[in-house]
Amino acid sequence: MQSLAQEIKTFSKTNLRKQCTRVTTLSGRRIIETWKGSTIHVVEDKTQPETTCGYVQDTSWDLQVGVIKPYLLLGSQDAAHDFGTLRKYKVSHVLNVAYGVENAFPDLFIYKTLSILDVPDTDITSYFHECFKFIDQANKGVVLVHCNSGVSRSASVVIGYLMSRDGKLFDNALALVKSARPATCPNPGFLEQLKGFKPNGAIQVGETSSAWI
Repeated sequence: MQSLAQEIKTFSKTNLRKQCTRVTTLSGRRIIETWKGSTIHVVEDKTQPETTCGYVQDTSWDLQVGVIKPYLLLGSQDAAHDFGTLRKYKVSHVLNVAYGVENAFPDLFIYKTLSILDVPDTDITSYFHECFKFIDQANKGVVLVHCNSGVSRSASVVIGYLMSRDGKLFDNALALVKSARPATCPNPGFLEQLKGFKPNGAIQVGETSSAWI
């Protein structure tokens, strides 16, 4: 029987079994993530949802839009796909951070699309630079930030934006976003990343938060 030291010395990654992760989005879409070496491959699971879905899907439309700033809105894909809602809020730009959600009116609005998975291991902060740049470019118009349900990925982007551009601390930014869109609920991984997010050049003035202790 080999000692632990010998086992560690002779260990090879080729002996490990390949693992895959299946993710089911709130819309019922199933995604398979497979690691190959240091690269992750993402494909859609074509299994029929009626044979595998373990919950009742809510098919009602969510058209509630949170007004964060005069030029910054937060909502779901339903709001982003409803022309009347987009016109009502005078939207000119749309930031789509959902995975697998198409842009509904590419000829009528300016879009930026980043496919982000709503799983705790996703590094949401790595997308902030591109997102914030697009929002800044849209500040003379109105930008709607959305994902699928408008509660985790898009909300995290907006919270990070307030921390970066307005110098708000996490607790204050979260409270502001939740007041505008009560359904806001970033996943646990995103929450931890936001608590530790320290934007370059951001100055927190007159605010206190346990997240920064």
